[in-house]
Amino acid sequence: MHWYVDVLKKYAVFSGRARRQEYWMFFLFNLIITIVLAIVDAALDTQVLQLVYGLAVLIPGLAVAVRRLHDTGRSGWWVLISLIPLVGFIILLVFLASEGKPEANEYGPNPKYAPAV
Repeated sequence: MHWYVDVLKKYAVFSGRARRQEYWMFFLFNLIITIVLAIVDAALDTQVLQLVYGLAVLIPGLAVAVRRLHDTGRSGWWVLISLIPLVGFIILLVFLASEGKPEANEYGPNPKYAPAV
């Protein structure tokens, strides 16, 4: 759960690097919360909860994706490749699932070996 909260604490931090675990745990918790809200919204015959939640996590989701791309040595602008139908999503998925660079890069030290703050 702390992975989800840590991403929310860095609400609009687009600099630095994010480990695979940080990104995918945020994605997993985000998915679970979205499914629960979809069930509640279906029971209430509305979509307000999903809309509010989606807007609330839009910026942190983009920020952690950009930091994840930084960990692989890519610019955060690569997130825009997802705008290309199907192929762009697959390419971005591969980038996000790739292992980060073990050495420090222009975006900072490897978060896997960085001391906890």
